[in-house]
Amino acid sequence: MSDRPQFGEYATPEEQRRLAGLPPADAVAESPVMQAAPAAPVQATPSAPAARPWDRIITIALLAYGVVNVFMTAMSYLDLPTLMNRSMGILGIEGEFTNFAQGKTWGTVAAVVLFIGWAITAWLAVRRLRRGKLSWWVPLVGAVITMIITTICITVPMMNDPAFIAYLNGATGQ
Repeated sequence: MSDRPQFGEYATPEEQRRLAGLPPADAVAESPVMQAAPAAPVQATPSAPAARPWDRIITIALLAYGVVNVFMTAMSYLDLPTLMNRSMGILGIEGEFTNFAQGKTWGTVAAVVLFIGWAITAWLAVRRLRRGKLSWWVPLVGAVITMIITTICITVPMMNDPAFIAYLNGATGQ
C-alpha cells in the first residue's frame, strides 16, 4: 500500500457534493421529517404451501391403489371376450359371447383409456399436492370419470352380441 491519498480522501463535503452533481447543502431546504404512523403488524405469508400430511398420504395411497387396479383391470379388458363370457355366466345369460372382433377392439380401447385416465389423474393430483392444495379428491373423481368412459367402451361390443340381445329381448318379454 502506498501512503498517497486516494481520490476524494481529502475532499470536503461541499466538494464531494459538487463532484457528485448534487446541489450545495445550503441550497437544499430542510423539509420537516414526517413521522409515519405505526404500521399495522404484517402477517407473514408463508412461501411454502400449507402442510397437510394426511392429504398427501391419502392422495398417494389412492393413486397407488388406482395403479394396481388399472393394471389388473386392463389385463382383463385386453381379453374382453373371455371377460364377457364370465360376466354372462354370472348374470345367468344363456349362450356365449361371440362378438370377438368388436370385443378385442373395444377391450383394447378400454385398457388404453384406463392408463390414460390414471396418468392424467396422477398428474393433476401431484400438481395440486405441489401447490399445497387439497388433493385427496382428485383420484376419486378421476376414477369415476375414467370408469364411466371405460364402461361405455365395453358396453359397445356387449350390446352388439347376439346372445346378450337375445337375453335382453327375453327379459323384456318380446
